[in-house]
Amino acid sequence: MRYGIIGTGSYLPRSVVTNEMLAPRTGVTAEWIAERTGISERRFAASGQATSDLAAEAAKRALEAADLPAELLDFVVVGTSTPDFPQPATAVVVQSAVGADRAAAFDVNSVCTSFVYALDTARGLLTADSNARYALVIGADIYSRQLDFGDHRSAVLFGDGAGAVVLGPTGEEHGMLTSRLVSDGRLQEFVKVAGGGSRNPLTPASLAAGEGLFTMQGRAVREYVETVVPDLLGTLLKEADLGIDDIDLVVPHQANAVLLRNTFTAAGVPPEKLHLTCQVYGNTAAASIPVTLDDAIRTRGIERDALIVLLGIGGGMSAGASLHRWAGSGAGFGAP
Repeated sequence: MRYGIIGTGSYLPRSVVTNEMLAPRTGVTAEWIAERTGISERRFAASGQATSDLAAEAAKRALEAADLPAELLDFVVVGTSTPDFPQPATAVVVQSAVGADRAAAFDVNSVCTSFVYALDTARGLLTADSNARYALVIGADIYSRQLDFGDHRSAVLFGDGAGAVVLGPTGEEHGMLTSRLVSDGRLQEFVKVAGGGSRNPLTPASLAAGEGLFTMQGRAVREYVETVVPDLLGTLLKEADLGIDDIDLVVPHQANAVLLRNTFTAAGVPPEKLHLTCQVYGNTAAASIPVTLDDAIRTRGIERDALIVLLGIGGGMSAGASLHRWAGSGAGFGAP
């Protein structure tokens, strides 16, 4: 028995932050942001919203799309690098919010690759446990509260959001066909929040020094993406004995529209097979792949038997990709 995606959902905060609104805070122009990132706007969470609030809304929509009661869930896995608290896990807050009382719940943090890692983990748990059938996998992040708006190159990229999928049995031919996860801890300095953990607890002095804020070495990250994406995609397809021409849709982590178009074009992926949402949502980190997958279903429709690649790049540095033969059809899956 294979397991695959049987329902998707997403939630974006209401507050829209355009380039024109963000430019004065970052010291660049709206045109500069659009030209270098392809992003025109993003969403920021309201002051009273936590990551679990966004995650729970996306989860409810995914459960509705799957027509599955939360009580039947065996696992709730949240991919995030902006949890509600250091502890407990954000997943247990979501578990309570959606009523998945019998599910095991835990978080996965591989920064922007968190959803891909969480998805593969949940698939593995379902496959290994003969008594389990359903998992809720969520990517959710609120980056707007840890951005350094004096760092215009990274601050203009990010938005807040959540996306979710329900994994369930899809038979022998459909579902997740294969996956590949990679990490290189030698590159851990490329993307970082230096303060707030056991190595460097936050103090008034470290907070004042900005050690609780997100930092990114943009040039190094870009070079990593340009190198790893073609290798990862090629390896994934080789393992499945497929080529680019066989793939119907690629849903990448929404890092930067300009970078993504250039990188995937160089990897041989035609523009029409690449689905992007960062133009209007920005980089929603762990949320970006499930948000974009849900958007693809709603706007272009995904036919049964379509072959889909989900591919993410994140801090650590980490990367992951999975190949899916789409099982869905009908409302929420087969038609816009």
